[in-house]
Amino acid sequence: MADRPGAAAVRARTLAGHRAAPGHSRMSTPALQRAWQAARRRQAAGVLLFGLPWAALPAALAWRAGAQVAIVVLLLLGLLALGGAALLAARRLDQAWLIRRLDRDADLEDSSDLLFAPIAQLGPLQALQRQRLEQRLRSTPRDLRPAWPWRRAWPWSVLGVLACGALLLWPQPATQRTPPTDRVAAARDSSGAPTLRQAQLRSSPPAYTGLPAARLPGLDAKVPAGTRLNWQLQVSPAPRSVALRLTDGHTVALAREGSSETWQGHWVAERATLYRILIDGAPADRQLHRLDVLPDRPPQVRVLAPEQSLVLWSPANRSWTLRFEASDDYAVAASAELRLTLAQGSGENITFSTQRHTLTGSGPARQRGFATTVQPQALGMAAGDDLIAQLIVHDTRQPGPQEGRSASVILRLPPPEQTMAAGMEASVKQTLPAYFRSQRQIIIDAQALLKEKPRLDAASFLKRSDAIGVDQRLLRLRYGQFLGEESEGAPQGPPTADAPPTSDAPADDLPTADMPTADAPSAPAAASDTHAAHDHDAHDHAHAAHASEPGAAALDDHDHDHGGSDGRPERSSFGQAENVLAEFGHTHDHAEAATLLDPQTRALLRAALDQMWQSEGELRQGHPERALPYANKALGFIKQVQQAERIYLARVGTQLPPIDPSRRLSGDRAGLGDRAAGLDTRPAPDPSALQLWDALGEAAPVPDATLACYAQWLQTQQGRLHDPLGLAAAVETLRTEPDCARCRTQLRAQVWRTLLAPPAAPHRRDAPDPRGQRYLDALRQEMQP
Repeated sequence: MADRPGAAAVRARTLAGHRAAPGHSRMSTPALQRAWQAARRRQAAGVLLFGLPWAALPAALAWRAGAQVAIVVLLLLGLLALGGAALLAARRLDQAWLIRRLDRDADLEDSSDLLFAPIAQLGPLQALQRQRLEQRLRSTPRDLRPAWPWRRAWPWSVLGVLACGALLLWPQPATQRTPPTDRVAAARDSSGAPTLRQAQLRSSPPAYTGLPAARLPGLDAKVPAGTRLNWQLQVSPAPRSVALRLTDGHTVALAREGSSETWQGHWVAERATLYRILIDGAPADRQLHRLDVLPDRPPQVRVLAPEQSLVLWSPANRSWTLRFEASDDYAVAASAELRLTLAQGSGENITFSTQRHTLTGSGPARQRGFATTVQPQALGMAAGDDLIAQLIVHDTRQPGPQEGRSASVILRLPPPEQTMAAGMEASVKQTLPAYFRSQRQIIIDAQALLKEKPRLDAASFLKRSDAIGVDQRLLRLRYGQFLGEESEGAPQGPPTADAPPTSDAPADDLPTADMPTADAPSAPAAASDTHAAHDHDAHDHAHAAHASEPGAAALDDHDHDHGGSDGRPERSSFGQAENVLAEFGHTHDHAEAATLLDPQTRALLRAALDQMWQSEGELRQGHPERALPYANKALGFIKQVQQAERIYLARVGTQLPPIDPSRRLSGDRAGLGDRAAGLDTRPAPDPSALQLWDALGEAAPVPDATLACYAQWLQTQQGRLHDPLGLAAAVETLRTEPDCARCRTQLRAQVWRTLLAPPAAPHRRDAPDPRGQRYLDALRQEMQP
């Protein structure tokens, strides 16, 4: 079978065992070199041709924005970028591409790589094949240029041309000829009166904002506070005066530039307003222009480290790291002030010392970071002291920088635990006694009882549950002492001179861990539990019997003086009226005199007592599984109570001056001042909004006085209303077009949202039914004499 063309050359290269590696030798045919360069030029020309509109697009955008200086720079940058893209596209047609392109021709027999191989490395058959290829290339020149990418590139090129044309040919709104948009301007133009031809507004923000001056696209603007606004109005024929009238009544006069038709004026935007252009005192048109002012907000400071506002510190840590982040609308000052306040002492004997340090920020101007490391011991911090840190930053507003402060973070060095001897218990009152931990033991006992329930009979289970309920009750009574509650117990007999003391230990105002707790319940009482004959604080407490151990009497001695205060018998106490009242009456001390916790902690303790009450009831009824949720909630409240540290001393009662009996019922008010009313009279709401709303609902035209009153009222409500300028624009529109029904409807809907809600009034009682009416009539008849 005959070999196909080029098969002999392929076999020759295979037998030689060598294939030339491209890229290591120059081309042997000058004609092929010229064809290769022509292909590269065609590739680069295609990129330049179809990419030119996109290279000119940034310059067109700069021209549209009015940045004349940036046009040339952006155009050069675009052309350089396009040239770089064309060079990269040409370089992609490398030697490997040329070999693949030549191998497409059948007469080269897939042997194009031999043209680029060194002659010394070719075998006899490869050298012969190379000579044949060179002869064919000389006899038949090759056109290697790629085709123009019309189908792939022309849609993008057309899109770039359209974008550039739109930017260049679209009319400028700020410099375009102002056509007569309403009847007022049309009438002025037709009568030959001075008419506004062109208008231009430029803004120059304050220097501290860092914003550049710019030409605004129209006569409406939204600029930062303190921006200088410059108007350039072209009016022809020349009028006598041109001015801007603001909604608050002020007028900004414009000055004429020589003998030209251009009038210029400026105004510093400190507040949002609406304005209208006046030519010779008359409106140039009916269009109302709006100026919104963006206020400069004070800087905001955020604490990054520590993550919590209260940090417990130990001397082993040595240092305290602080990190803050400050942000502002425009710029934060490079330096900030760190204020460190050291609080030393306790109770009412607390001293404060403040130190100030300057910190330098890092990062961009709008969001700076501040960090420092504080050595608390170097500041004199000791056990029980608090170190309070706060960062104070300022922005760059001129004049008068605004101040921003971070939240205070507290570094606390806890005091050592107070350990007192038994003889000193009466001299120091701890805020939280040790038996506050017994609520957890009640939960453990209840859970253990539930696990043993399958092995217990009903009577034993109820008895053990009731015992846990008694422990819960004792714990609740001890907590109640901190809220000024009275102890529960049966009345004791009258004390006599020969009566033994109720306890070997004196009763303390505060029970301590020596008293029986849920972990160690008291011994069986001599008498069974009895119930008191009164209900205190809306709780029907079960009363415990008096125990014989030390501390049991303290439970029943709270807020009542039973016998001697020191446990010794009083002399001649039997039968005395005050002792009988103390034993069998119902006298209370002031609850505030027993207050040891702050009001928030007292509220938490009250919630814990409520949960203990519910837990006790379920335990006494033999339902420990129902009592566990209440007991767990009580434990959670107790954990919060344990964080309390401050205590309040007993408040002294009010000392009123003595009353002069001789002035009673005499009507003599000499020396007495008029007592101010408890509540100030509520000011009557401004009726302007309601009057305008009513007038808009009628068919008659709205009086100008009503519109003027409402517009004046809007000036005082800038901070309360959502869009006061929109309301003012609607009022001005209705004033110029009183016959516009749509304007009336829209304004009435907007005014409705500004009406103040009337004060709440008592609801009228529902009318009684016939039976109830007869009952009321009968009562009236009985009340009549």
